[in-house]
Amino acid sequence: MSTKNAECPMKIFALNSNKPLAEKISHYMGVPLGKCSVNRFSDGEIQINIEESIRGSEVFVIQSTSAPVNDNLMELLIMIDALRRASAQTINVVMPYYGYARQDRKARSREPITAKLVANMLEKAGAHRIIAMDLHAVQIQGFFDIPVDHLLGAPLIADYFLENQLDQGAVVVSPDHGGVVRARRLAEFLKAPIAIIDKRRPRPNVSEVMNIIGDVRNKRAIIIDDMIDTAGTISLAAQALMEAGASEVYASCTHPVLSGPAIERLQASAIKKLVVTDTIQLSDDKKLDKMVEISVAPLMADAIKRIYHNEPVSPLFNNRFKRHPA
Repeated sequence: MSTKNAECPMKIFALNSNKPLAEKISHYMGVPLGKCSVNRFSDGEIQINIEESIRGSEVFVIQSTSAPVNDNLMELLIMIDALRRASAQTINVVMPYYGYARQDRKARSREPITAKLVANMLEKAGAHRIIAMDLHAVQIQGFFDIPVDHLLGAPLIADYFLENQLDQGAVVVSPDHGGVVRARRLAEFLKAPIAIIDKRRPRPNVSEVMNIIGDVRNKRAIIIDDMIDTAGTISLAAQALMEAGASEVYASCTHPVLSGPAIERLQASAIKKLVVTDTIQLSDDKKLDKMVEISVAPLMADAIKRIYHNEPVSPLFNNRFKRHPA
């Protein structure tokens, strides 16, 4: 791929959180990953060494702040600082998964807003732009005083259901009121109606399904969420949909966090297929026979190209994005 000009070449670096995704993005871009090493001192402190010149370059750093969240976040902050001190022209942080996004407001007295704290740290370290996928709360974009390109997983997920002709007789289901916009976007791609699950959450990671708003009887219910963590909500939702007369239940999410009892719950659930993306690298013990993983690499590669060439990213938000063959 040609560069904008010889004075501002493109460099892509990957840290440790999701190297397989970074390698796929590099492949689609036709740009090799930059050389850097991430080591640890005996006490656990992180040491990063950039092993090539990046002076005057437009740098893209790929790092999800998934588990171990704090290690991956510190890697990213240290890398940004190293790039800034090495005279990178611009530092673009590609965060397929933005950790701490659920702490986006004060729900109770004396609570922190950690999503804003993370934004402050990234900016202070020297980031010039953030590229993220399906933020848990869209208002996080406003926590930054630098550009944020917020990519959406719905076009990729829609492509899977359309290619497999699973849009016929479907209803798209939001697992809560907060996800209605996301569900409506997928429903527009599939030309399907939507339903909403009204639930009460008595304490964190515990949810109770209360009511289903919309008609799901004799329909293929497709649940969509931004993330699945302990899978309590999604499992209860699937059960409630089957009890309400759905013919079968599919589930989808952009970020498969899958912590705690998630795998056991999903395995035992009424979900026929679980469609996830690779924003978070999954270990073998977190993969299920009923799970389908689709890659965000072509979407993120296209976004990086557009940003580098000063082209609009907005076409990626609203158009169905055909998945490229691996």
